[in-house]
Amino acid sequence: MPWLQLKAHIAPEQADRLEELLLAEGASAITLEDAHDDPVFEPERGTTPLWQDTVLTGLYDDLEGIEAMLDRVRQAWAMEVGDEPCPEIEFELLADRDWEREWMEGFQPLRMGQRLWIVPSWHEAPDPEAVNLLLDPGLAFGTGTHPTTALCLEWLDGLASAGMLEGQKVLDVGCGSGILAIAALKLGAGHAVGTDIDPQALLASRDNAERNGIDDARFSLAYPEEHASRPFPVVIANILAGPLVELSAMIAGQVAPGGRIALSGILAPQADEVLEAYRAQGLRMEEPSEREGWVRLTGHRPNK
Repeated sequence: MPWLQLKAHIAPEQADRLEELLLAEGASAITLEDAHDDPVFEPERGTTPLWQDTVLTGLYDDLEGIEAMLDRVRQAWAMEVGDEPCPEIEFELLADRDWEREWMEGFQPLRMGQRLWIVPSWHEAPDPEAVNLLLDPGLAFGTGTHPTTALCLEWLDGLASAGMLEGQKVLDVGCGSGILAIAALKLGAGHAVGTDIDPQALLASRDNAERNGIDDARFSLAYPEEHASRPFPVVIANILAGPLVELSAMIAGQVAPGGRIALSGILAPQADEVLEAYRAQGLRMEEPSEREGWVRLTGHRPNK
């Protein structure tokens, strides 16, 4: 059976209303995607921000009366929103396909470094003897596919290969899905602390830890203000340049003497500002590692 797909470019503030109207017309699914691969900056707690140019897609199994349905959507929009015009909605017919299988096939195991793999749950691990991190695509917060996450995972794998992670305590600032902290634990770290301002991130981190057999006692999760600041041998912060600079004193202050730090979520033109902020906190920072316009910054605190 073919499907009918509706698509509209919208501003963030238009998303909820248009989604409600399309669902009221019988949409089987609604998706929201970024039109330009723009970064979404750190949200306030409990919010889920959208991109400035968001693509909203609705999928329907009823192919009849499309023009009448679009007229009803436009009329309802005019009655409820007023003078602001309804976003332009395009539509097309899609051939019958196994959408779930195609979606699943789009996510393959990813190798990070020498012995770490990110493996969706429906795949066999390519190397059963490797360190396999089970992580399914889901509600944002990082699945290992973005360059910023991949750069951090490779850094952790390198620490483990050099024997610098075994039994260590790790702090993951802005833990999101928990992927970095969980990877550190599976690579040999003794304990990890994950902090995030978003409650959904803390829930996702706990769920992913359970999926990977990580005991709660080895992985502590908290809002930043609930986390007691203390020195860590390994600190990771994969957030964004603005918050990294703003929080540089707090983040750098938790790197123990001799400890190491990795910072990511930084666009290449922003690297110098972040480097300067962390050098000002007494850290010795190294040259950036860049991938697809994003950089990872690493460094250490000298032993006193």
